[in-house]
Amino acid sequence: MGAKKHLLPVHRVHGREHDRRIRLLYEDEFELTFDLQSEEPAAQGPVVPQPAPAKPAAAVPPIADEPTRVMVLEKQPEPKAEPARPAALRPAQKLPQPERPAQGGRCVLISGGDRGIGAAAARRFYHAGYRVAVLYHSNADAAAALEKELPGVVAVQCDVASRPSCELAFRTVEQALGRVDVLVSNAGIAQQKLFTDITPAEWQRMLDVNLSGAFHLCQLVLPGMIRRKAGRILTVSSMWGQTGGSCEVHYSAAKAGLIGLTKALAKEEGPSGITVNCVAPGVIDTDMMAAFTAEDKAALAEETPVGRLGSADEVARLLVFLASEDAGYITGQVFGVNGGLVI
Repeated sequence: MGAKKHLLPVHRVHGREHDRRIRLLYEDEFELTFDLQSEEPAAQGPVVPQPAPAKPAAAVPPIADEPTRVMVLEKQPEPKAEPARPAALRPAQKLPQPERPAQGGRCVLISGGDRGIGAAAARRFYHAGYRVAVLYHSNADAAAALEKELPGVVAVQCDVASRPSCELAFRTVEQALGRVDVLVSNAGIAQQKLFTDITPAEWQRMLDVNLSGAFHLCQLVLPGMIRRKAGRILTVSSMWGQTGGSCEVHYSAAKAGLIGLTKALAKEEGPSGITVNCVAPGVIDTDMMAAFTAEDKAALAEETPVGRLGSADEVARLLVFLASEDAGYITGQVFGVNGGLVI
């Protein structure tokens, strides 16, 4: 319906002593009444007494009852009503909270994850909210027990000394987890032997597992990390890689090589948002010390400034920290977890 307007002639609006009333009537029977006092313009100069003939104008009764100006308008949407609705919705837009740095979406691959430091790391990462995959060499029972203990953990058989085995295992892990955000290169073997008695095969096997295994896995995880501009690589060396150990020359050499790999790779991959750090445990009470007698362990504890052996869980806690966002400015470093044996 079009708007209808009835306008009062201008010549009938006069007289400063009288009120004017403007009524606005709407189709929905809503009425607004405004009482407006007419005011004399301030610029009219001094007041001059009105002549006697002007008095009848003030006494004219029709002025009070003169026809009011009535505007009948089609109801239009109230301008304030529409903005009010979005305003009521604004709080809902603030409900989503900033994403927390929860680890639920991050994935970690741990080599040698079926025992010792590797298994302890798997538990710590799992309880920190990571999705976990572990590589094991031959202890299928231990790997199965870990999968049962930590539902959702993926255990994959792999000989880290073999490039084809690493490639196959890595593809399996990627299919299971989608990607690898953190690599813990922990797989290793140890042997105590006089240097002159070490065979070429033993020397090569020590390097293949302890050093080349890290090389293979780092090369496999890096393309995805570089593409995402983010990643954590953690190598597990030994205090003997820092100081050298008598009767463990091949082991010390391989572990020292891990430290060199860590430092050089940290420089190379830093611009891609990837940190590379090394943990160098001291005497840690794991199954690798199964050949040590109780007296040997007691002697080692006595030589350690803190007076005891370390635990795998203490190493694992450091690994979880170095993989976190809190450690984003730490790279190329070697962290000793040795109770003060190496300072």
